[in-house]
This record gives sequence, structure tokens and C-alpha cells, in this order.
Amino acid sequence: MTLPFDGAISRYLREGAPAAVRKAIEGAGKDDILTKSYPYQEEMKGKAYDQHMDLLQIELAKMQAAIKTTGQRVIVVFEGRDAAGKGGTIKAVTENMNPRQAYVVALPKPTERESQQWYFQRYVDWFPAKGEIALYDRSWYNRAMIEHVFGFCTPAERTKFFRQLPEFEQMIADEGIIFLKIWLEVGRAEQLRRFLAREADLLKQWKLSKIDVDGLAKWDDYCAAIDETMAKTSFGHAPWTVILSDDKKRARIAAVQTLLSAVDYASKDKAAIGKIDDKICGGPDLRKPD
Repeated sequence: MTLPFDGAISRYLREGAPAAVRKAIEGAGKDDILTKSYPYQEEMKGKAYDQHMDLLQIELAKMQAAIKTTGQRVIVVFEGRDAAGKGGTIKAVTENMNPRQAYVVALPKPTERESQQWYFQRYVDWFPAKGEIALYDRSWYNRAMIEHVFGFCTPAERTKFFRQLPEFEQMIADEGIIFLKIWLEVGRAEQLRRFLAREADLLKQWKLSKIDVDGLAKWDDYCAAIDETMAKTSFGHAPWTVILSDDKKRARIAAVQTLLSAVDYASKDKAAIGKIDDKICGGPDLRKPD
């Protein structure tokens, strides 16, 4: 089988990964958690996950019906490191929703015309109307992190972004839009293990990009950009919710619970939703180094 990018992910494991990361991956069992600071040693069992998620799906359906009836508007921004589980988490939210009222925004590289517009403009185009839920699979925060790390924007453009952002997100809140910012955090060894799994799976190779490959050696640069962004952009009117996602199952449950807790709707079953696990879900301070 031909590997994408000439096997660059496997080559990085052999030649470029820190010794501790390589050792963690090579010595791990299938369900082992690789990040030492993660509060659990093994992944959540599938049966327990399915039982809880089934209850959450019913609550999501009730929530969407209420949003349609009341005309509420919801924006959820999903950010995180590559392979942190954004796509799978969004799928867990939307799998039983009506796509006419709940849609995913995953924008490609800006066109030439879009690159000449106000930076936030193409994201605003996808904001929800009454009764709709917009879920952003990456967002305007590209400028603060990916574009910065790879030199796709100038320091002046990034400074301008940070200057405009508080008022931009304040306007979202002032509009009465329910606005959530969710950051999925994954450890370095687990990220590489997921990349390796994608590289070896013909059905998942499409998920890999040149940015993923080139970003492997930029872990520390990403850390610095993420730390700065969290410090500058977790506002009272638009705080970050950080979810440790080394265990995808626990992360998906926490993300759904966060959304359900943010929306008022009739017949909300708080017992079915359950208590959010504060060991893996909280504010920016929850982020820890490997």
C-alpha cells in the first residue's frame, strides 16, 4: 500500500519524534492513554459510552426542536490541535439533527477575493438565522494559531486580529446568539498515534494534509501560539471551554453536555445529561504539558 506523503508520518516516528513520544507509542496497548497528565489510564468502555450518548442524543433532539420553535440562534466553535477529534465530536452532535437547521461550517483556504476582504467576513456569512445551529470546524482562530505558526499571516495582521476580536465576539453576544468556544486538547504522543492510524487506513488517509505533516515538528511553536491565544481571548462574554480529548469518548460526551447545558429548553432531563467531568472539561487552566 502506498502511504500518503511518502510515509512521512511513519518516518517522523522513526527519525524525528522525541524519544519519550516514540517509547509511549511503541509500548502502549490499544486502550491505553498515552498522556501522563491525563486523569484516566484507559479509555472509556464502549458500552458505558453508548448508554450515555444514547440519552444525550435524545436531549439534543429536544434542544433542536426548542431552538426551532423559539428562534434561538447557536454558534459553536470547535478548535483544537490536529487530530484532537473535532470532526468526530461534531458528528456526535449532529448525527441525529435535522441538517436544515444544524449545519457544519468547514471553510477551505480563502479564495483570492476572500483574501482581500475583512478577515472575519467569510465566517460571518455562515452565521445562523433564527432557529439554526452553526458548528464551526475551525474558525477565525486560524489567524491566531495555524496562520501564525506557518507564516501565512504577518505579525501586524495577527495583532490587528487580537485587537478586533473582543468587540467582534461581544457583538455576537449582544445579538443574543448562544456562543460557545470549545478547545479540544490532545497530547503529543496520542496525536502522533492518531496520525499513524490515518496513514495506514485507506478510508482515513483523506484526513491527512501537508499541514499535518509539516506541523509535527512545530509542536512547541503551536504550544506557544495556543498559550498566547488562550490568555488573550477567553473573555467573560465568550470564554473558552477546554476538553482534554486523549479519550475521544469522554471528550465527545463532555462536548455534548457543554452544549446542552448552555441552552434552555423545555423538558430538559438534567439526570440524563449528567454532571460534566471537571477532570477533563473546564477553563484554559486545564491545559497541561505532557
